[in-house]
Amino acid sequence: MSDKENSTDPDAVQALFGDFVPGQQDSTTNPMMRAKEVMKTPLPKRFYKAVSIAADEEGGHRVLLDGRPIRSPAKHQVSVPCEAIARALASEWDAQTDKINPATMPLTRLVNSTIDGVEDAREAMLDEIVSYLNHDFICYPATHPERLVDRQQALWQPVLKWVEEPLCGRFVQANGIMAVEQSPVMGQALRAEWQGLDIFQLAALHTMMTITGSVLLPYAFWKGFLTSDATWAAAMVDEDWNIEMWGEDEEATKRRVFRRADFDAAILVLDALRG
Repeated sequence: MSDKENSTDPDAVQALFGDFVPGQQDSTTNPMMRAKEVMKTPLPKRFYKAVSIAADEEGGHRVLLDGRPIRSPAKHQVSVPCEAIARALASEWDAQTDKINPATMPLTRLVNSTIDGVEDAREAMLDEIVSYLNHDFICYPATHPERLVDRQQALWQPVLKWVEEPLCGRFVQANGIMAVEQSPVMGQALRAEWQGLDIFQLAALHTMMTITGSVLLPYAFWKGFLTSDATWAAAMVDEDWNIEMWGEDEEATKRRVFRRADFDAAILVLDALRG
């Protein structure tokens, strides 16, 4: 049995979570693949008995393991802006049994990546979010078969119609592989709305965007037009169709469960910070 497997050192845990932090791995590697790589290494033992939360002097909330605050892979003390997020974080840590498995801790991974990377990357993230408007997948509906076209229209068209007013423009839909240039006015409107978000909100919305392949669906959820389940259903319409046609693939199902856990962690953060 290796030293790492026997480890009770919190640094071993931080190092393991580092594999999930943006900027510390190849950007072309998706979270499911990173989870697989992490699972190839022995997981650290649970080194703590009690999990609790406490308010800090800046008005945030921290998770404590045997009275010691958890730290991010970059060794920042983890502080979140509201008690609801702290309690959900604490639940993830408390749910670990004899080993600590980052793959089962989506909220912890999201919070770590937020604290370690989002503030410095804010402008780049906003640039990426705005650029998504030109290749948002709900602007590229299928042309056949008819039942899939109808299903996409039922789930996507209400969002595209509703978003015209808050983003001050009309989205153009197209078929095929050529990208459509949307009006820059809509990107400016979106950036103006999200420019002032705190790092946790911005990270959660960016996570939803990368999982769904759409910025309009997270925007509709953030504005209260869609529920979380409706957002997920609209994002998964093509995938659901393929499952109905060809059946489930075991690996694809595992990836979907992993993505849904990350999606739900982002939803939790946004719901906790509403208002």
